[in-house]
Amino acid sequence: MKVAVVGATGMVGNVMLKVLEERNFPVTQLIPVASEKSVGKKIAFSGKEYEVVSLETAVSMKPAIAIFSAGGDTSLNWAPKFAEAGTTVVDNSSAWRMHPDHKLVIPEINARLLSKEDKIIANPNCSTIQLLMALKPLHDNYGIKRVVVSTYQSITGTGVKAVNQLESEYKGEAAEMAYPYPIHKNALPHCDVFQDNGYTKEEMKLTNETKKILGDDSVKVTATAIRIPVVGGHSESVNIEFERDFDEAQVRQILNDFPGVTVQDNPTTNTYPMPIYAEGKNDVFVGRIRRDYSQPNTLNMWIVADNLRKGAATNAVQIAEYLKEHDLL
Repeated sequence: MKVAVVGATGMVGNVMLKVLEERNFPVTQLIPVASEKSVGKKIAFSGKEYEVVSLETAVSMKPAIAIFSAGGDTSLNWAPKFAEAGTTVVDNSSAWRMHPDHKLVIPEINARLLSKEDKIIANPNCSTIQLLMALKPLHDNYGIKRVVVSTYQSITGTGVKAVNQLESEYKGEAAEMAYPYPIHKNALPHCDVFQDNGYTKEEMKLTNETKKILGDDSVKVTATAIRIPVVGGHSESVNIEFERDFDEAQVRQILNDFPGVTVQDNPTTNTYPMPIYAEGKNDVFVGRIRRDYSQPNTLNMWIVADNLRKGAATNAVQIAEYLKEHDLL
């Protein structure tokens, strides 16, 4: 099982390697891939050292699977070349997510749609993954009409430059700016690029990807995405209007029974999800579950997950695991 990790030296790429190792994915030969400036560097994986190679070299090595986390342009240019060579690509960028010919997959929700013909598979946006992990079982039981979500997103979603900016500002040093404003002691209502409709790309990803993954265009989603000075994970405040009424205890049970979701919800002991505890974990954590008394059939909850794990690397590796287990490679 030859496995290529494209973007192996990046922030998500590093976590990809950790998750592959932790979950004992059957890698017989790792092919770490990065930009030309990183070619020749050594990467340690499962007690061995592997040399970083170029994209051209990686394609010629014909890996069974290639997990991409190297940006949309790289994915648009190179994923088809890997696919033509017989490699199955799991892409972590936004390049293929809304393409009508490619599946957008959260394994616990819709991996059953995958077939051997799917050679480029899209990994959803980090915020979408954790949102849908909580929404899907509730949609199945109560029917979702409308979702209002505000995200509070970690700087790791932007990358190393943002982490360096926060660390420099914390120390009172001059920083190379990943954002248009300071992030230390601040909150920016601005994730990704603003669109003509006044929403950012991140906010529209939450809207459009939710509909595609649920396979239901009737679900209305409106989002506000906020960047906060947190390193360990994304948080979301979510208000959901259902078609049918619900019982709060049953909601907790439904969520806790869903694979990959952990309910942390006990106000009497101040138990609720927080990114400081979600960091490094693969589950999605849900709490502050309570009825919205301002209108019928409406629920509030708080969702937290490590955006580099289930929001990116873990979800991609789970897709690879599903492909392997179901003989789809």
